[in-house]
Amino acid sequence: MLKSIWGKFFLALFIVLLFGLSSTLLLRYLVLKDFRDFVEGQTEDKIYLLIANLEDSYKRYNSWNSNAMVNDIVFALMEGIEVKVFDNNGNLVTDTEKAIAMLNPAYREKVISLSNFSPSRDLKDFTTYPLFSAKKEIGSLEVHVIYPERELIFISRSNKFLLLSVLITGCLAIILSIAFSRELTKNIKTLEKTVANVSKGKLKEAPVLSEDEIGKLAMSFNEMIKTLKNQEVVRKKIVTNVAHEIRTPIAAIKGELSAIIDGLLPNNKEQIMSVYEEVQRLENIVEGLEAYARIQSNALFLNKQKIMLKMILEKIVNTYEAMFMDKGVKLTLLCPEDINIYADPEKIKQIIVNLLTNALKATGQDGEVIITAFSTSNNVCISISDTGCGIEPHSIPFIFERFYRKDKGGLGLGLAIVKELVDAHEGSIDVKTEQHKGTTFTVCFPVKQSS
Repeated sequence: MLKSIWGKFFLALFIVLLFGLSSTLLLRYLVLKDFRDFVEGQTEDKIYLLIANLEDSYKRYNSWNSNAMVNDIVFALMEGIEVKVFDNNGNLVTDTEKAIAMLNPAYREKVISLSNFSPSRDLKDFTTYPLFSAKKEIGSLEVHVIYPERELIFISRSNKFLLLSVLITGCLAIILSIAFSRELTKNIKTLEKTVANVSKGKLKEAPVLSEDEIGKLAMSFNEMIKTLKNQEVVRKKIVTNVAHEIRTPIAAIKGELSAIIDGLLPNNKEQIMSVYEEVQRLENIVEGLEAYARIQSNALFLNKQKIMLKMILEKIVNTYEAMFMDKGVKLTLLCPEDINIYADPEKIKQIIVNLLTNALKATGQDGEVIITAFSTSNNVCISISDTGCGIEPHSIPFIFERFYRKDKGGLGLGLAIVKELVDAHEGSIDVKTEQHKGTTFTVCFPVKQSS
């Protein structure tokens, strides 16, 4: 049982319950101890008051007078104290039984009824106190404290109440502990089953049964499942795209060579050049894959330095402006002079060039592409906006995935490379698009980056 989370939760709650009950028992012990100390203190005060009265009676009569001590002894009985008075020679002068006998019948009956007196015959029950007058010992007082019935009732009832409360509280706590631990682990078990299904290839989302940390864990897990589903879609597209890209030139090469072998096509320079072009196309695909792998590797090693952003953006614009003019697309740069960025200049150039190339492909004649740079308190941002065709909503979750293409042509690695380089700079990239109106890619880099 202790190997399961439920068992551990229950054990922890049970230990807390034991500590609580132990605290209750300790509190009861301390309360009863203080109560007994209080009662004993009061009893001691009553005994010393009785001693003072008896010594005063001896002093008044200059001897022991049984009649004079009756009221004091009866009063002591009503306070729960049985008395025996002895003279200096050890002879019994009087005791509680004799004092009661000296009362008138009506008073005696009431005293016996109220005190429920029964003389103690065991001398071990008595405690001896010396009596003095004029600094001389005149006798002794033996007292037996009769445990008051109300004190016994108090202790008995407190014991019953404690036992009842312990039983009720203990049973209730155990039941609640079991229910709470089961309820707490129910969500975990549900999540565990879902994870087990995922390990078997069943990408099903976990039910979110609460809004606590476990519920948030389930929501995070569901986000992971959505990502895995997207990755599965992308993986299938990758296999399809790469197979298609490779199959096309191979089929062309095979077809032309077969035709040359069968004599259907002449074995001349033009046919060889045609085959060579397909080989080059296949080579470009392989080089694209190698380039992406190289980017992933090199992204880990950045040559960061402080650079003036406008200067590097102006160089890019000057290099590619002619390409935009040939297509009839206007290229505009908006960048303040005082923006600096701490980054690898070659990687920043590659990010901007890839985004510009995509913007140019998406923008038709008489369109416009605008590069805008701005800074905030935490980031330096570069946005590239075009007035092109935009991106379909269903394609947006996949545009940064490897080999994903929204149209024919290319390997679908441009934006994947951009994402790798931005992540390497601890930055972020965001896209906003509207079909037939244009797209804006915004890349942000933190102002303070560790070198």
